[in-house]
Amino acid sequence: MEASTLSSERRQFSIKLWPPSQNTRQTLVVRMTNNLATNSIFTQKYGCLSKEEAEENAKRIEDVAFATANQNYEKEPDGDGGSAVQLYAKECSKLLLEVLKRGPRSKADTTSEETFFDISKGQRAFIEAEEAEELLRPLKKKGNSYTKICFSNRSFGLGAARVAEPILVSLKDQLEEVDLSDFIAGRPETEALEVMNIFSAALEGSALKSLNLSNNALGEKGVRAFGALLHSQACLEELYLMNDGISEEAARAVAELIPSTDKLRVLQFHNNMTGDEGALAISEVVKRSPLLEDFRCSSTRIGTEGGVALSKALETCTHLKKLDLRDNMFGVEGGLALSKALSKHSELSEVYLSYLNLEDEGSIAIVNVLKETTPSLEVLEMAGNDITAEAAPVIAACIAAKQITKLNLAENELKDEGAIQISKALEGHSQLKEVDFSANLVRRAGARVLAQVVVQKPKFKLLNINGNFISDEGIDEIQDVFKKCPDMLGPLDENDPEGREDDEESGEGEGNEDELESKLKNLEVNQED
Repeated sequence: MEASTLSSERRQFSIKLWPPSQNTRQTLVVRMTNNLATNSIFTQKYGCLSKEEAEENAKRIEDVAFATANQNYEKEPDGDGGSAVQLYAKECSKLLLEVLKRGPRSKADTTSEETFFDISKGQRAFIEAEEAEELLRPLKKKGNSYTKICFSNRSFGLGAARVAEPILVSLKDQLEEVDLSDFIAGRPETEALEVMNIFSAALEGSALKSLNLSNNALGEKGVRAFGALLHSQACLEELYLMNDGISEEAARAVAELIPSTDKLRVLQFHNNMTGDEGALAISEVVKRSPLLEDFRCSSTRIGTEGGVALSKALETCTHLKKLDLRDNMFGVEGGLALSKALSKHSELSEVYLSYLNLEDEGSIAIVNVLKETTPSLEVLEMAGNDITAEAAPVIAACIAAKQITKLNLAENELKDEGAIQISKALEGHSQLKEVDFSANLVRRAGARVLAQVVVQKPKFKLLNINGNFISDEGIDEIQDVFKKCPDMLGPLDENDPEGREDDEESGEGEGNEDELESKLKNLEVNQED
């Protein structure tokens, strides 16, 4: 009897752990918000959420976890609620980790999150099966509307690839854009190739508009590993194969495996080791792409032979708006061939032709064509082409006929004479934003005139005249020109006030600068042939 009474008293004074008070629930929301929005091991890896996004997610996590735990507690109403508390904490922890790994979403992501799935936020990291299950869970949701996926910046192992495989198979009929750039980094070649084969087979038969396979060191083996996917594409509008080790053999594989490019608008091959023979193969792809608007084949080790072939192929692409062939070895012959091709491109607005060894002859031929055929030209880059002051009148005439927003003629030999003539051509350019005239053997006179012209432009942002031969007095004058807007003048730390050209005659120098400026200040830029 006494024992029974004691037991009854214990039950009367037992503590109920569930449900938690409203204050306790709110405190947990605040704590989770801080975990999502402040610096930690997890946010360093995956990125911090904004305060607003963190609070929104924290409230949702707490609501879901509470509902789950409360449902469990209702099945055991005579308990003290300890098991419900444990489940509540476990669910909060699990959901919090999912949000952390998903990372922050931009405003653009928020407005289009139902169509765009992106796991590229945060630091680069390996991804294995268990994490893939969590990260890719939203893609499993029936009836989802995802049309774009980005798996970039996460290195998939075999386990993660096998998790992704059935998901991609289920989605491939609705996908339009797939970004698999940098998704096998650090994996052994055998594993990387198998992962690529898995993804390729899973996406085979999809009707993609955009495919990005950049930064995967594909080589020929990698290109062929994606063969099933590439060969099945008939609607591609954008293809990115940048920094992929596209050699001569790999370029041939690309030309072989992509049977249909008649809808292609964007084709980018930046930073590969294509060479002349590879350029011949890429030229075949270009010939089959009549709607091409954006072509990038920069830093691809292409010489004169490949440059000529590529230029001839570009003649078929009459809708080109952006052309980037920087950092190749076209030479004068390649430049002349390119000038013929450019006569077909009346819609060009951006032209990047730096470091092609064009010299005066190739540069003059190209600029003359641009002057006559590209009314919408806004960006012109021809740095590092051994262009001298002899070509300056032609360049100036082309510029005067356009509304240029960005001009890059760095690392040439235009000197004061070229600088002053081109400055004169820029006088009417109200949209001008940036000029790079660095390393051009320019002295005080040329630099001063250029500074005086660009500083007056309402939208101007940056003048780079570093690496020239401007005297200390000239530097003072230029800095005075920009005294109200110093951020518009680039650094001058590599300027050499005592610099002399290798072939400079002893009689030339600072004393002749004012005379040169005087002779050229009234120069008329001829826009006629």
